[in-house]
This record gives sequence, structure tokens and C-alpha cells, in this order.
Amino acid sequence: MHILLIEDDLDLGRALQSALKVEGLTSEWLRRAVDAPATVDATTIDCVLLDLTLPDGCGFDLLARWRAQGEKVPIIVITARSAVEDRLAGLDGGADDFVIKPFATAELMSRIRAVLRRSARQASERWVLGDLVVEPRRHAAQRDGAALDLSPREFQLLLELAREPGVVVSKSVLSQRLDPLGEPVDFAAIEVHVSNLRRKIGAELIRTVRGVGYLLQP
Repeated sequence: MHILLIEDDLDLGRALQSALKVEGLTSEWLRRAVDAPATVDATTIDCVLLDLTLPDGCGFDLLARWRAQGEKVPIIVITARSAVEDRLAGLDGGADDFVIKPFATAELMSRIRAVLRRSARQASERWVLGDLVVEPRRHAAQRDGAALDLSPREFQLLLELAREPGVVVSKSVLSQRLDPLGEPVDFAAIEVHVSNLRRKIGAELIRTVRGVGYLLQP
């Protein structure tokens, strides 16, 4: 999963990137509002950590712009502003959570996991999909109680399909999400990974939609 971090404080930014890496999350760190993307595409970004006080603007403006465009990526505001009015403005403006500095890194990681579960329509850290169970934080999966021996790329592919079971995920989306910090994964490689994943979890669980992509049908 890929996190966009917008935070101007050097020490905090470095600490958060290290903490995200420990959690198995990739991240991109920006320090100015002007460097923020015009849109936060849910195909490449899973969550945004947004500071409100930036050297060249206010995080509220970015939040308002993205929500006005209909962007649904989870956004957690991280700020030193503790006034009730600021918290209400953030939440009413479309933030999914509001964390006051200074905060415990463990708490922020927990809040990230919570908004990611909500965005994936899962109530816990164990995604139960019929007899298939996926545990993103542990990088583990099992079927019928038996552990599945998946490579990191196979597990990432399963995770992307399990976010919305029954919904087609296009090859173009998968090519971006499987390696958000690198070059898009080519379609031929995706087909190989899908074939390997089918062999390990059961071919009947992944359906090919010709010319589009794949869907998980537990």
C-alpha cells in the first residue's frame, strides 16, 4: 500500500517514512503545497497524511480541492492545531481522521490501518472473504485454515483484488499499484503473477474479464 505524506518538518517527515516502511507501506514525501498532485488518484495512492501548516499554503486548501473533485482517497490530517474549530473544519471538509501533534507514531499507524480498513470495507485487520482470509499487516493469507505460501508480489496482487471482491480491477490499475514507486508492471508480468496466484489459492477464485482485468469472487 502506498502513502502520500505532505509534511514540511524534516525530522517528523523522516521519522514517519521510517515508521511506514516498518509497517510494510511505501510512501512519497512532499514538503510544499505546490508540489502536491492536482489529484490523488485512488489507483496509485491508498492514503494521504496531510499537514495543515505548509510553507507555501494551507492543507485545508488541498483537502477542499481534492474533495471537490470527488476524490475518495482516505486523508488523515496531522497538525499542531488543536482548536475544536480546526478539527471540525477538517472533518467537515472531508478528512477521514484528525491527529494532533505531537502524537505517538504507533497511534498514527493504527489510525492509518483503520481508515484503510474502512476504505476496503473491512471491519478488522483480518479480511474475511468466504473461506479466504487476508491479513494485510501480517502479509499473510490462508484458505480453509491452511496458510498460503505467496511471494511478496503475489500477496500484493491478492490484496489489490481483495479490496473490492466482485469488482473488476483493470490491468492498467494493477500495473501501477503493484510497484507504486517504480516503473509500471507490464501486462505480461501481471498475467504470470495471476497464473501463479490462481495455482496457489484456487483458480476458481479469480475470474478474467477479457480485455479489462480480473476480479476476485470468493
